[in-house]
Amino acid sequence: MKTQDPKKKALLESLKGGLIVSCQTQKDEPIYTPDMVVKMAECAKWAGAVGLRINSPEQIRQVKEANLGLPIIGLYKVWHDDTCVFITPTMKEVDAIVEAGADIIALDCTNETTHEGTQAWDLIKEVRKKYPDHLIFADCATIEEAKRASDNGAEIVAPTLYGYTPATENIEGANYRMVAQMCRELGDEACVIMEGHLYTPEDAMKCIFLGCHAVVVGSAITRPHYVAKRFVDCLSKYQDDWRKVEKAHHTNELK
Repeated sequence: MKTQDPKKKALLESLKGGLIVSCQTQKDEPIYTPDMVVKMAECAKWAGAVGLRINSPEQIRQVKEANLGLPIIGLYKVWHDDTCVFITPTMKEVDAIVEAGADIIALDCTNETTHEGTQAWDLIKEVRKKYPDHLIFADCATIEEAKRASDNGAEIVAPTLYGYTPATENIEGANYRMVAQMCRELGDEACVIMEGHLYTPEDAMKCIFLGCHAVVVGSAITRPHYVAKRFVDCLSKYQDDWRKVEKAHHTNELK
């Protein structure tokens, strides 16, 4: 969806070519402290990041109150054992992150079935109608899902969930060919922001070269336990798989 709204266009322009840092921590992780997400966000701003991606109303509110002046892509992770849909799965979660101060709404826009028995991408029309003044950040796994998200109102599309759906779960890294195709086919209709499986500045720069509007980087910057686990897995001849840990369900204590 190509927006003509001046405020939305200005916000999108502020992100162009820049780094968005995903600042997240769960209460069952070793890095968790009550103020950790704010410290992550402060570090991101110090480094020159153009935006933040924050999970849960509680942590969005904390970062908002820190007055860092960076736009917040808000999401709300809620896990259920009967579905792989966990990013802002229902309107209840959307309402919560908007109330907390999210500037951009991120939600699962795959074709996967939710805990409630709907298809994840069906929520986007409802969100677009209820929150017309907010940008929507569509977390997708395939080009087809990104196209549908754009057609239904998302101004931003990203392959965030590539690797987290049944059809893509065995991947090891970023699919740069798919990202390039997404930029070619959707670049005139939506901003393609690369998120997922980026581990170095060179990885990020490659995505900008391919046509991405901006990049989101999370675990390679803000989650040292995952960085360490990747090293350990390699040195132990891959007897373990750090991605199994990364994809594990967390407790919903922040709900």
